[in-house]
Amino acid sequence: MDQTRVAEQYKFNDQTTSDVIVHLRNSDERVELFHCHSFILMKNSKFFTNQLSSNKQTSCDLESCLCIEVQCPRSQYDHYVKLLKLLYLSEESIANSLDSVKSTIGIFRASISLQCESITQICIQYLEAVPWDEKEEEEILKLVPSLGPEAMPILSRIQPANANATKNVFLSAIRFAMSMESPFPPFLDELKTSAQEQVEYMLLADEHTPLVVMDEDVKSEVRMGLDAMFTSFKAGLDLLPLEFDRSPEQAEQRVLQSLVDLEWICTVLPKIEMMKDFVSRWTQISDYVLAVVQDEKYNSRLWAVKAKLIEITGKALDAVGYGSVVLPPSSRVQILKTWLPYIRKMKPLLDLKSEEDETFSYKIDGDICQNIEGAIVSLVLALPSSDQADILTDWMNRAEQLNYPDLSEAFEIWCYRSKTAKRRLMVGLNGVGNHTVSF
Repeated sequence: MDQTRVAEQYKFNDQTTSDVIVHLRNSDERVELFHCHSFILMKNSKFFTNQLSSNKQTSCDLESCLCIEVQCPRSQYDHYVKLLKLLYLSEESIANSLDSVKSTIGIFRASISLQCESITQICIQYLEAVPWDEKEEEEILKLVPSLGPEAMPILSRIQPANANATKNVFLSAIRFAMSMESPFPPFLDELKTSAQEQVEYMLLADEHTPLVVMDEDVKSEVRMGLDAMFTSFKAGLDLLPLEFDRSPEQAEQRVLQSLVDLEWICTVLPKIEMMKDFVSRWTQISDYVLAVVQDEKYNSRLWAVKAKLIEITGKALDAVGYGSVVLPPSSRVQILKTWLPYIRKMKPLLDLKSEEDETFSYKIDGDICQNIEGAIVSLVLALPSSDQADILTDWMNRAEQLNYPDLSEAFEIWCYRSKTAKRRLMVGLNGVGNHTVSF
């Protein structure tokens, strides 16, 4: 006799035909009685099979029915009751009756406890297939590992992907995030932002484990994306004079978007040890950039672009000044002498505009200014002393621009080092009888 026909013959909690009474304690600790059938219980539950075949059940006064007491947590009472009802259904009907993750987790717990293998498998299939919210996922993560290997398929969606799959996802995300697919529809800007956020997350390498391992394929793709970004930026600068005459706002927005993308990639490159690629490209294009944006026609415009240039240059200065990007002295001097005059000139203008107009939103953040100043000081102090002297002389000859960046610390250290160096040389020369040293 198949289970469907039995289900038609026997009904759950039918006192007239039952031969077993199951005791469950409800949330009020009151015993509830459920009239069941030994055939159904033994067919679907090893727990009941053991109870009914080993004389562990007790006799009841209710028409000589056998009684089985089931220990269940008070909070799980409803799930145990539902499980008893499910024992009377066909597998298809059981699957159709599961309607929520929360309820199924409760039934799943009960089916594991009562060793209802068929229902356990149906619960596994349901939980593996349906979406979870955050709280449900947390509960599943706590529950499943304690249930043995048969429950592990539930966690298949959150198992680590293999290295190749992870790398392929990352490469696709980096192409999307760097707008390497051309043309790039404007309605995908939000998705592009999301891709950028996930690229950063995949590379997170502090207290967490990065999802993607850097290799030459990944670095090559990033390098291609960086080239595309700089090409787009330069194209925007090339077209700026013509587009500005037609639509100043649109022309500025085009250049600004390229700068925003370059600013973002500066957060990614240090994590994959490729910041030197950015600094090299930024240094190469710097003269052209400054020649364009400092044209007289933009004296009172392009404030967003001018401010963003300082912020991005700050990232390059930070990388060079604190040694994460190692450049020869000539290159370090070049980047300083190229950008220092612009920063000296532009920051006071941005500050003044902000004081005159409360709605002006392009003043450089104080923390960013402090970081840039610290990077410049560090960079200056790492130069050969003669190059330091040239930069400090230029700084002190511009009295109106002494406030920012403040190179007082660099000046003091240069003086101390110079005296110390002269003293060491004098001592060395005195040892061979030479008392005259010219600097």
